Amino acid sequence: MLVIGGGPAGAAAAIRAARAGVRVTLFEKGLHGRDKVCGDGLTPRAIAALHDLDVDISAAHRIDGLRMIAGKKRRELAWPTTDRFPNHGAVWPRRKFDTHLIDAAVTAGADVRFGTEAMPVVDGGRVLGVTAGGENFTAPMTVLAAGAQGAAANLMGAQRQPDEPFGLAIRAYAATPRHAERHLEACLSLRDEHGTPVPGYGWMFPAGDGTVNIGVGALSTMKGFKNLNLNTLLDQYAALVRDEWSLGSYIEKPRAWRLPMSSKRRHGPGWVAIGDAAGFVNPMNGEGIDYGLESGMLASDLFIADPVSAPERYDREVGERFDAFLRTGRRFSFIIGHPLLLRSGLRVAVGTQAAANVTLAVMGNLIDNETPGVAGLVMRLADRVLGIADPLLRRTRAKDR
Repeated sequence: MLVIGGGPAGAAAAIRAARAGVRVTLFEKGLHGRDKVCGDGLTPRAIAALHDLDVDISAAHRIDGLRMIAGKKRRELAWPTTDRFPNHGAVWPRRKFDTHLIDAAVTAGADVRFGTEAMPVVDGGRVLGVTAGGENFTAPMTVLAAGAQGAAANLMGAQRQPDEPFGLAIRAYAATPRHAERHLEACLSLRDEHGTPVPGYGWMFPAGDGTVNIGVGALSTMKGFKNLNLNTLLDQYAALVRDEWSLGSYIEKPRAWRLPMSSKRRHGPGWVAIGDAAGFVNPMNGEGIDYGLESGMLASDLFIADPVSAPERYDREVGERFDAFLRTGRRFSFIIGHPLLLRSGLRVAVGTQAAANVTLAVMGNLIDNETPGVAGLVMRLADRVLGIADPLLRRTRAKDR
């Protein structure tokens, strides 16, 4: 097996396969210990995946819940206890988290090539392997785990769906005496410098190391998205939370990144795409580490079971697990791109305890095709209703300036 990309998804695939005795070569274009721009938050779903992967998480800062802020309304909720996911998440800066995972892949027996960019070798529509560092490598399956879609994805036809929404986010680190808090904080009522409500949120993710990861993210469905200044939006948010968090100056220059939320293709003869490369990002919170871990393990498990059928089975099984929820999130993003509907939606999202519990489940990636109870029922109903309304939602989407 060949893996392109050494983030959480690629590392998870490599760990799983190498531990089963599969010969794995992973190509990471960055150097060992490289950073990845991210909010650094791990949901309870991500913690469950790390437990499944048998990865030690003792170095992560434990998080017990989420504080949601919408205007003057605040709700502080604990992560729920369920049969599937633990009642805690974590914050783990990606420079440390990714290094921890890639080291686990090396320990498992994977051959990791740092500082090496790999490109798929395609012949007659089938991926035969990769070319990297002046060498050619062949394998029955190549796993695309290169994050937001780029050159390798373009070659394999795994580009973002152009008519689907995507996100942009920016983060920085700052010192705070509240660094050891065990709740994430999400401000759902952001506005840009023109006063336009932003479909997205600002976050404070305490890292437990003297710092907090502070950031903001926005969806492409908002009016004026093309002109949105992320640095300005981050500075405005930092000014809002500075006194309450006794926030210091940014420790390093803020860095932005794109959040893919769809993919034209995620499999083909001889290959699969996992994690961000497959568009597995929750449109409602920009989170995708948990989906990356799960899809990476699934790809390896299916390859181990049967290399020939693995790509098609993978596409079917990840579709059954993720597609309905992610599709609903993308459609809902068209609704909240309208300022009036966004304001109304926020009042509902945190207005009652029952609604806040559903919002918590959405923000924690705790919902999929297997989710029981009210949250699962609401999302299944939303998927059906928004499916009917999808043509109208697209025709009436907020227009950019």
